[in-house]
Amino acid sequence: MPNLSTQASKLLPHLFQQLDAERSVTVLHIGSALPETVDFFSDYRCKLHFIDVFPALPIVACEEPAVTQAQQFKELLRFPGETAFDICLFWDLFNFLDGDAITAFLSVLRPHLKQGSLAHAFSVHNRKAPQQNHFYGIQNLGELSVRSRRITPTGYAPHSQRELTALLDGFRVERSVLLPDSRLEMLLLKS
Repeated sequence: MPNLSTQASKLLPHLFQQLDAERSVTVLHIGSALPETVDFFSDYRCKLHFIDVFPALPIVACEEPAVTQAQQFKELLRFPGETAFDICLFWDLFNFLDGDAITAFLSVLRPHLKQGSLAHAFSVHNRKAPQQNHFYGIQNLGELSVRSRRITPTGYAPHSQRELTALLDGFRVERSVLLPDSRLEMLLLKS
């Protein structure tokens, strides 16, 4: 495994405060299925959906044949029709999608969200912040595992918090925390 480090999370505890051993939850994790994340969720009754869209990046509209970004995301995000996510772990996905791709991604995901769905994401406080090349897992309620990606995803296109908030149609930022490296950790709520 690439070098493993940890990062404190002030918002992860808020994301999971609703979880208990009795209530079943459905979780979307954008990225690889890491052992510590699977181990973390083993204490809960849940359905985990791991979808690693990063190898498919960038998602752009194709002219020949005419393939929309939404069609590309439909191929990547295949869930049973009754799937409704309680928690979405987007991590840093939105930093690698342009505005049209975020809109397309959320249009495909929207039928699988419900009012009150919670999400976690990273953004940048300053668009000039250097690109982070990590993928994330959950060590425990207050700590993330961080690994370096072997291959850097293409399409790095960070959005300011205001731009991203406008693009996250249907989600509102419940809380955000400025991290020392000029990134933002955000807790999102589907309204």
